[in-house]
Amino acid sequence: MGAIAREELVLALNELLEAERAGTKVTLQTAAAITDPALKALIAVVRHDEAHWCAMLSKAIRSLDGVPSSTTGAFHGKAMAIADLGERLAFLNRGQGWVVRRLQALLPRIEEGSLRADLAAMLAGHEKNISRLEQQLARPCA
Repeated sequence: MGAIAREELVLALNELLEAERAGTKVTLQTAAAITDPALKALIAVVRHDEAHWCAMLSKAIRSLDGVPSSTTGAFHGKAMAIADLGERLAFLNRGQGWVVRRLQALLPRIEEGSLRADLAAMLAGHEKNISRLEQQLARPCA
């Protein structure tokens, strides 16, 4: 695949923005139900990262003369419909995996530059958060 066209890139970035916004809301709302201090701290880190990527994506979209979406992805409703905390967090991690796959497909089509670097950092951040949450969820409940 060749370099991505601006219009397609804006669409892809907006899709990621909507997903990140959903992840931010899920982590914010889920944190209230978490009693384990280590897990609560980890979810706060993930929420901070999600919000950071929302800001980065919005800025990138505007730099391409696009309009950042104000929509929250459907992931939010699906995640919040899961009552069991462990199952919801596992679903959150699968959502993070979806973002990883999207970024892996998108990065080769973006020429070198600050956007590519930002998206590569976003990919690395998501991979790290997936690993950390997997480790946390594997711990026996106290």
